[in-house]
Amino acid sequence: MKIEDFKKKNEEQIFVIDGGEQPPLLKYKKLEEIPWIRHCFTTREGGASKGIFAELNLSFTRGDEEAAVRENYRRVAKRMGTEVSHFVCSDQTHTTNVRVVTQEDAGAGVVRERGYTDVDGLITNEPGLVLSTFYADCVPLYFVDTEHHAIGLSHSGWRGTVGRMGAATIRAMQKSRYMQKHYGTDPKHLICAIGPSICQDCYEVSEDVAEAFAKEFPDNEKEILKSKGSGKYLLDLWRANEIVFMEAGVPKEQIVTTNLCTCCNPKLLFSHRASHGKRGNLGAFLMIKEQG
Repeated sequence: MKIEDFKKKNEEQIFVIDGGEQPPLLKYKKLEEIPWIRHCFTTREGGASKGIFAELNLSFTRGDEEAAVRENYRRVAKRMGTEVSHFVCSDQTHTTNVRVVTQEDAGAGVVRERGYTDVDGLITNEPGLVLSTFYADCVPLYFVDTEHHAIGLSHSGWRGTVGRMGAATIRAMQKSRYMQKHYGTDPKHLICAIGPSICQDCYEVSEDVAEAFAKEFPDNEKEILKSKGSGKYLLDLWRANEIVFMEAGVPKEQIVTTNLCTCCNPKLLFSHRASHGKRGNLGAFLMIKEQG
């Protein structure tokens, strides 16, 4: 796999392919410059799953063989230089709930049951834990606090975006649940990335969804919505999340936006819309490296 294999929305060099071994992994050039983290976004290639789940499906709940999914996690863990027991998975239900992840959560969602529900965002400042969220058109959001060495990873579909999941995650990074202890995150020190997801050209929504965005983003309605007539609109989730980040205080030059659309690349990336729901899940992963 080469980055040239993807249909891109522009010619910016946002991603590189780490394809030395299987599975190949998408990585942001910008995040690769940060020496104390590891990250990736998966593609369909390099896994053990078959049929509509081919090949690197990371969902246990869509009908794939459990053994194949476990093997897929093992392969991703090996490529990231870690163990499956270090992964911590979201429980995505289109909320803006964010969980502070600690060593007590290690393995949740992969090697053991989660001890939580309804969690679309994960944050931590503990090395070795792999924050793990899942996609097939919705928007991955990556957060790296370069000042305090804290990270976050959140799932933001249209409901999460209109609910400003990016801002909710930043607020959680500013203050955790532990005795009002703060990571102390200042948005000015965040590097944020918007991940591969459905582009505006592919994302048709109904009038009620468009109205929700027009109400939440009244100054940016023309930027994020294009009317097709007959009560149908094209919605730009990428631009909406950029606005959420900037209004939360993240400098524009520290926001990296994907130019890869899941729906435009259905042979390389899972897309719910392109496959009419017959698909697996991609994974976004982010961790702080362990010392030594």
